[in-house]
Amino acid sequence: MNKEYLEAYEKWCKNAVADKDVVEELKNMEGDEAKIEDAFYRNLAFGTGGLRGVIGAGTNRMNIYTVAKASQGLANYIRANFPKEERKIAVSYDSRIKADLFARVASGVFAANGIKVWIYTELMPTPCLSYAVRALGCAAGIMVTASHNPSKYNGYKVYGADGCQITTEAAAAILEEIEKVDIFEDVRNVSFESALQAGDVAYITENVYTDFVNEVLGQSLITADDEIDKNVAIVYSPLNGTGLKPVTRTLKEAGYTNITLVEEQKNPDGNFPTCRYPNPEIKEAMSLGMEYAKKNNADLLLATDPDCDRVGIAVKNADGEYVLLSGNQTGCLLLDYVCSMRVKNGTMPKDAEVVKTIVTTDLGQQIAENYGVKTVNVLTGFKFIGEEIGRLEKQGKADSYIFGFEESYGYLSGSYVRDKDAVDGAFLICEMFAYYKTRGISLLDKLDELYKKYGYCLNTLHSYEFEGSAGLEKMQNIMASMRKDMPEIGGVKVVKVNDYLKGIDGLPKSDVIKFYLEGNGSVVVRPSGTEPKMKVYISISAEDEATAKAKESDIVSFMEQMLK
Repeated sequence: MNKEYLEAYEKWCKNAVADKDVVEELKNMEGDEAKIEDAFYRNLAFGTGGLRGVIGAGTNRMNIYTVAKASQGLANYIRANFPKEERKIAVSYDSRIKADLFARVASGVFAANGIKVWIYTELMPTPCLSYAVRALGCAAGIMVTASHNPSKYNGYKVYGADGCQITTEAAAAILEEIEKVDIFEDVRNVSFESALQAGDVAYITENVYTDFVNEVLGQSLITADDEIDKNVAIVYSPLNGTGLKPVTRTLKEAGYTNITLVEEQKNPDGNFPTCRYPNPEIKEAMSLGMEYAKKNNADLLLATDPDCDRVGIAVKNADGEYVLLSGNQTGCLLLDYVCSMRVKNGTMPKDAEVVKTIVTTDLGQQIAENYGVKTVNVLTGFKFIGEEIGRLEKQGKADSYIFGFEESYGYLSGSYVRDKDAVDGAFLICEMFAYYKTRGISLLDKLDELYKKYGYCLNTLHSYEFEGSAGLEKMQNIMASMRKDMPEIGGVKVVKVNDYLKGIDGLPKSDVIKFYLEGNGSVVVRPSGTEPKMKVYISISAEDEATAKAKESDIVSFMEQMLK
């Protein structure tokens, strides 16, 4: 086996001396070839999601050197593609370990390359970064975050001038620039403090943040004639991330005052001491909030992930127990609420559009059709929803976009940002909840109403970890085997296969396979773009929940055999 990773290790031992944590970790690796290989067998992958990896020493880790190298590559890309007056970049970061340090290091690289940096004065959510890129006329933006990953991770999302995460083409061009950069010799850098003093770095002003909040408040669908009780009891957890200030400010300015915060998860803390995975998709992350909800007899529990672009909820059932809703369920409830309120208020655009990802429930499309709304299906990743908003905007039809959502708890009801927005999601959920509760309707009642109208729909996501270089190779082999003949899955006949690696419906090529099953079901398989995981999305339509669960169980067993 080629052992270039040992040479890379030696090079780092000589040159990576500016961060004491990296120096110590390099010393601790000495003599442990397995550890050295894992840290140096590749460069941390850069793609449409930017960078994401474990914090630590090495080319396959998140540290000040890999961040600086990526920033130099991005700076070279901006210099090559934008005139001098447009060379501006917005920077934000969340509560992750070293996130503020990485944001300052990146800012120093951009400033040294003649790119004006606008950075928030404190940690801010991803949607605030997307908003700032467009509000300040920037060529690009970066958000230092690992979203909902465990605390050992950090990352670096890159945004284009349109406020969307970068396209496949831009990612390839930036990667090409990054690969030209020697990590120790080619990075231009100045200290954050000196760049700030020189005016090459400036803080984003309060009015940009206030304008963002006002845009969210402007998404309200309540009219002066609508009766709504805003004294509903809400428990909210920012999961030790960035949501505390923007979510509570927005809700309070909207008139919701009965808000209880989960104290242990209130303040930013990159160690996420109360939950291993700070992800509202996972029950463990919601459990403390559910305890608070029960203790306070709350009507609604909200939790946002660390960079506040995802929001999860729990509501009380008839027995007083709290029930977690999936991203698909919440998305369908929000879509139906948006459509019904627009119809009621006479604000439904003539050519209204809802945008969802191919792994998001098809129930969304049925709801949209009921209201005469067109559904556009895009690849996994909210940036594709953002791109569709941009396409509409170029045609002068931005108002045609009324809602976008993905199964992974991401929602957006306006075109003011180009990424999922949990501030907007939390605000709309509270409004929808309060509107229905005032009329004696719970969200579970409303969900049952949708199922009665359109049929029961079960959607589940299963993730399987494949760590290291061997795991990456195994995932590639699994995807190759699934591209061979698959007549049935879990005893259910496959009636159609969409292999998105071939390019389908004008979408970019992507390593995703969707199997359509007999009886309006589907299975989507894809390697994660940000984690060493294989993801399997299962959608089952059936006459009732029990039948759907039985079918889903057979499919899961079959897929797990395939993944062994």
